[in-house]
Amino acid sequence: MPSHITIPENHPRAESLRTRELLVSGFRRGLVAAEGLIAHGRGEAFDYLIGERTTDIARIAIRAAAALLLLSKRPVISVNGNMAALCPKEIVQLAESTGAGIEVNLFYRTNERERVIQKVLEAHGARNVLGVGPDASASIPELSSERRRVDPRGILVADTVFVPLEDGDRAEALVRMGKKVITVDLNPISRTAKASNVSIVDNVTRTMPALIESAVRLKNNKDLHTIYNNFDNASNIDGSLEIIRKGNLIADKKES
Repeated sequence: MPSHITIPENHPRAESLRTRELLVSGFRRGLVAAEGLIAHGRGEAFDYLIGERTTDIARIAIRAAAALLLLSKRPVISVNGNMAALCPKEIVQLAESTGAGIEVNLFYRTNERERVIQKVLEAHGARNVLGVGPDASASIPELSSERRRVDPRGILVADTVFVPLEDGDRAEALVRMGKKVITVDLNPISRTAKASNVSIVDNVTRTMPALIESAVRLKNNKDLHTIYNNFDNASNIDGSLEIIRKGNLIADKKES
């Protein structure tokens, strides 16, 4: 059921309000778990602290993430309900740009939610969506939540997993399995951000178009290894924290 509220284009919170509407619509359609709405609110609070913009530091991380996806032999994009509600078209575009697989992976897993997410992704052009129903027949070791269930053709054998809007337990478990992990997390001190190889501290609705653009631009770049190897995630997180501590004054200075 769509919202009856029209959001004025000149409203100072227009983009934020549109994002909320997408999530509420996703909840009503069965894509988003009720708990996912709470998780978004927590992330939005951190977005205020970075000035609701993609910082220069985040752009460096986005470039490193694009390079890593292009370098990977078996990259997989992990999709939860919030991602499917916010960025279904961009998920498919990123997969096409990088040769990545797409796999549904849910903490609050039901067969119905899996199927609804699969249909939404397919409506935007996705083919062979992994991790749905009996296809999620493998398990991530040492993980007890429903997110342990993965597709043996997807996340289980992936060398790099893109896990936007992730929970820390699985990110840590994937790293222990020897996989490279890329995340988008507005909280730079989360377990996910600290465990990942590349942590993009940004709103996923801004990150996804920028990541696709970067992947397309770097497609035939011969310096992909250098771009990724020169990236230091600890420094990336420290820089993002510094922006938050100074009330995004650093970001303001760079853009002035």
